[in-house]
Amino acid sequence: MLDDRLIEREILLRRVLSRTVLYQVGKTLDIPYFHDYKSEWDVDEQKAAFEIASNASDQKLMEIFRTNKHRDWEIFRGRYYTFEKGEFRLEGSWKAIQAAVAKTKRKYGKACSAVLKCLLQTSKGCNINEIKHNLPEGIDASPILSDLERLNVIVPSYKSKQSTEWTVLEETLPLIRQEIRAGESETEKPIVQAPSATSTSVKADSVSEERRSIEKMDQELDQYLTDLFKYRLERTVEFGKSFSIQYITDYLKQLFGPLLFFDSLLSITQQYGLADVEIVHAAGRTGMRTGWNLSLFGEPGTGKSFSVRDLILGKLDAKVPAHGIPGRNRYAGGMTPAKFIRIGQAYSGRVFNFVVPEFNDWFKYKGMVEPLKLAMERGEIKYETERETVGPYRFNGFFSVNYNVATMRRGHQVTVQDPNFNAIEDRMLCRLHRLTKQRFVEIAESQMRLAFGEIDIEAGAQKTRDHLSLVYAIQTKHHLAASRFKQKAVMLTPKAQEMLTKARKAILDEIEEESVRFSARLEDRAIRFACAASMLSYFQSDLDYIPISEEALKYAVQLYVEEASVRSQEEFQPESVLTKLL
Repeated sequence: MLDDRLIEREILLRRVLSRTVLYQVGKTLDIPYFHDYKSEWDVDEQKAAFEIASNASDQKLMEIFRTNKHRDWEIFRGRYYTFEKGEFRLEGSWKAIQAAVAKTKRKYGKACSAVLKCLLQTSKGCNINEIKHNLPEGIDASPILSDLERLNVIVPSYKSKQSTEWTVLEETLPLIRQEIRAGESETEKPIVQAPSATSTSVKADSVSEERRSIEKMDQELDQYLTDLFKYRLERTVEFGKSFSIQYITDYLKQLFGPLLFFDSLLSITQQYGLADVEIVHAAGRTGMRTGWNLSLFGEPGTGKSFSVRDLILGKLDAKVPAHGIPGRNRYAGGMTPAKFIRIGQAYSGRVFNFVVPEFNDWFKYKGMVEPLKLAMERGEIKYETERETVGPYRFNGFFSVNYNVATMRRGHQVTVQDPNFNAIEDRMLCRLHRLTKQRFVEIAESQMRLAFGEIDIEAGAQKTRDHLSLVYAIQTKHHLAASRFKQKAVMLTPKAQEMLTKARKAILDEIEEESVRFSARLEDRAIRFACAASMLSYFQSDLDYIPISEEALKYAVQLYVEEASVRSQEEFQPESVLTKLL
């Protein structure tokens, strides 16, 4: 079998068959890879598709598609195989696409190649405005896109009454690149602006590579949501009618204990906030949205990495399934801050969460506080060195980080040497970890119970992740959800203002000194947390908005008071304030 044929089969199987069907087919074919797995959720989808592609003949492929459920709405137009309108054919589509591109070139000339280049260079889901932004003046992209779609060269990845987004299918990328090169001579001026002289090839390559990673993450989310909508939608909506922050609190307490659970609660709540929906009040807009940055810091071995990384991304060898949104958490372990700033431009206009363990390491490099501060403010980033200029671009994402500090009997000391690091901390919702006896016992016991299979985390993880992903799809107007569910803003209530005002007064009463060591951003983070936590109750009401819940407000006040204490070097005990408020 030719390598490119094998690769094409893998892409085809992964796109058209669900994880469940891949698992069933692998078991039926008795492929060794599947022998060690008891559930479809244990297998890696890409690896599973590759193993089946390597072990199935063309005739066997026909049988697989004939006897198993597949995603009838998906499209695959490869060199060797075609899947369209629910039909699988042992014939390719490339000749027809090649002829279609040639026909469009004859009609529109270089403008056709310019539009195709834009589609290749922009991450998946490119609308008319994004395409126009990257085209020379005078080119009308609309008729070209219409013809390319009609002739099956490109496909709409999202379509509504208001807008359409187009993409080039993964399996046709080599052909489209070939056709663009064929139409260019060495003397032609490039139609799409080349990188500036100050940019390096390393920079261009890293951004292009990151865009390919974004495409894969988009596909991961789309595939998960497709399965959810097809097989688990009704069950998830019904589950959502009783789901709330109290439900997830009880679930996490059963798993990790009355102290350790709170870190995981923060991480899961932040995932709901990634939909970044509008926060409003009765009189109108507040200018705030639900997204926020999370930081867990403290002594080593206190469970910071577990909550920020393992619980969200999953860790199969520790029997911890992923609880986070599929395809929306970019793991940045081992990444340098300079690389983050460089690839960050690939995420412009997109909301992803960057998971950064050992955040301390990013501040071993000089000059990083200012661009990272701008990233956390979702501002415009520009980074210059002698060899390159990155940006300017606007970063729209968020962070989940952990880092170590030295704790003392009272207060803590940050080990990051940069004196401006407090500007970074001030832009995150932070939580301090001390290795107390209670925390040590809860960590040890939860590790032991997981190792011996005494904790059934899979069922709860699946239901939680399905609910989270469905709410995210609704609140971001994903094409699978846009026509079925209504996007809702989160409504602040007078009760929220009352509780936070009381908390502020109680905190200030406890501080003897005139100066305050924390900023008013603490209240902003508390509000965002409460609004993100309230989205867990999306299905509990038929209202056009989500009212901020009192249970979420109680946890928000707790966070506000505890972080104020930490920032004040524990000048006051949070318990003394909380007993008066809650």
